[in-house]
Amino acid sequence: MEFLNCAYETLIVSLVGEHVLQVTLNRPEAGNALNTQMGREMLQLWNALTEDAGSVRCVVLTGAGSKIFCAGGDLKERNGMTKRQWQLQHELFERMYWTLTDLPVPVVAAVNGHAYGGGMEMALACDFVYVSDMARFALPEVTLGIMPGAGGTQNLPRAVGERRAKELLMTGKPLSATQAVEWGVANSVHAADQVLAAALETATTIAGNAPLSVRQIKKSVRYGGQMELRTAYRFEVEAYNHLVDTDDRMEGVRAFNEKRKPVFTGQ
Repeated sequence: MEFLNCAYETLIVSLVGEHVLQVTLNRPEAGNALNTQMGREMLQLWNALTEDAGSVRCVVLTGAGSKIFCAGGDLKERNGMTKRQWQLQHELFERMYWTLTDLPVPVVAAVNGHAYGGGMEMALACDFVYVSDMARFALPEVTLGIMPGAGGTQNLPRAVGERRAKELLMTGKPLSATQAVEWGVANSVHAADQVLAAALETATTIAGNAPLSVRQIKKSVRYGGQMELRTAYRFEVEAYNHLVDTDDRMEGVRAFNEKRKPVFTGQ
């Protein structure tokens, strides 16, 4: 797992226990805003996890500090950029977000504070979200003369429905933590000092389950949701069939009959 030995400038990457990787956006002085360097480092990390996650079975993504998860794109860095510079940076961000979305291992967002713009899009790209009761979400790009460009106009309607999404996207108004749960952006609200612990606890539970099963479930939900129902069901069955002949499936059945906890190896 070479990604644990990288000297990141904008991230803190650490193994929590044996199978959970905590990734912390680490630019608290800039609201953990996404700049070019963070984009490069996150793309490198997501690519490394895609190629070989090693013992990692679940990722928790959070932000440094207690007030801001991610303030979105770094507008100070972007100030004065030429059209070409802006487009090149955005192409980097696009690849990073897409690689995060397609990551084989599940990613739980522990939104410790405000998630605005690209920060909200980052949370939406994760598999599910735990949020601090002090946090707010917003996609304010329309107030800046642009629009969401990292999945916001696609992932938000899928989470909250088209009408609510258009209201948020066209007004740029923020969404409270409680509203985020009620509308489907987040799964649950936690006290500010408990949200990371809650996400890590859930990630540990996921990591204790059969890793091949978890990966196939993620793949089936993601791609099946883009198909008509009968085709999606066939896709699910194909994903299921890949698990029948695995060591973990046999271990799970054996452990059940022996009344003990299974030991999964990802084989």
